[in-house]
Amino acid sequence: MNVPLILVNYKTYSQGIGDAGLKLAKLMEETNKAYAIAPQFTDLKLLASNIKLPVYAQHIDPIQPGSHTGHILAESIESTGAIGTLLNHSEHRIPLKDIEAGIKIADQHGLETIVCVKDVNEAVLAAKLEPDAIAIEPPELIGSGVSVSTTKPELLEDAISKIDSVPLLCGAGITNSGDIKKALEIGMKGVLLASGIVKAQDPARVIEEIATGV
Repeated sequence: MNVPLILVNYKTYSQGIGDAGLKLAKLMEETNKAYAIAPQFTDLKLLASNIKLPVYAQHIDPIQPGSHTGHILAESIESTGAIGTLLNHSEHRIPLKDIEAGIKIADQHGLETIVCVKDVNEAVLAAKLEPDAIAIEPPELIGSGVSVSTTKPELLEDAISKIDSVPLLCGAGITNSGDIKKALEIGMKGVLLASGIVKAQDPARVIEEIATGV
């Protein structure tokens, strides 16, 4: 995993579907900065085939090939050209045992794992499972425009003091280069953001401005 990392989660925003999502990704690619993207599942292959940015899935299920209608198989994600996956995002929480199983399955297929957690206690538990990174995202700040790095720096500092085995990222309310600079100053290895870019009125300007934070 290249750090510092700016991972943009497309969620299921209409602005990130298909060609619109590809256009956003190409704008990020043009900055020559450490952008990566997590698009919707149906667009993974489209984006992984047309850009050089790292592409992550938004989730995988801890399953093997078989009768699992509607679930997300690690082999399928690997086949798209994506390099990794999020696990346990605040909008798709899963039990700790499923996080552990997901990490093991992802490792078997050469996929990086970024485990999302809501607080330091969860981060400590997740670190024991040895994912490739942990992203701390207080749920109350997600989509708020109020940055975790500027309003809750003590939370991030606490995590750093307790975890040194896994790179730490942060997310929730990240909207500008100042938010990213603060996160990196604290010791984070990157950030996750979503609506600040995907739903921006002028995404080209926002993408360029945010890139100056690293």
